[in-house]
Amino acid sequence: MTGQYTLDQTEHAVAERLSGLPVDHTAMAAIGGLYRAAGAVRNHFERTVLAHYDLSWTGWVVLWVVWVWRDIETRHAASEAGITKSTLTGVVKTLEARDLVRRRIHPADGRRVILSLTPGAGTLMAELFPRLNAQEVAVLAGLDEQELSVLVRALRTIVLGLETTVESPALSPVL
Repeated sequence: MTGQYTLDQTEHAVAERLSGLPVDHTAMAAIGGLYRAAGAVRNHFERTVLAHYDLSWTGWVVLWVVWVWRDIETRHAASEAGITKSTLTGVVKTLEARDLVRRRIHPADGRRVILSLTPGAGTLMAELFPRLNAQEVAVLAGLDEQELSVLVRALRTIVLGLETTVESPALSPVL
């Protein structure tokens, strides 16, 4: 169990609470499941792998983003990591203090900052990522190859749909 209540308990309570409301229960269950699964995976990785390296999930994601892109502006790193620029500032301070990330001023614009990994962070990533990937494999072990392929395609479709959809009244929050 990842929270106070099991998945079955939560689904039952939600169904009871929403009984009679004009909502798309399948869409709600899909998004709720996606959110709950993401949280469970994050917590699992923090406990099984990242704690050994004294890294939070967010710290890991920022390292991953900088590792993938080598040099990346802070605004893009925040966007890629799915966090705010202010959250990134705190994470980068922590990673800098551990000599994992360096900041430097953008050569064309002194207001912009570029992040890069230190050599030690490159070594850390080469050790850490295979361990994290082994946990990715373990987390997905209950899915057969076809289920995994469907999951990958479905998640990619969701992300691509959100990347390409211009904010419209149908997607705007209801106030």
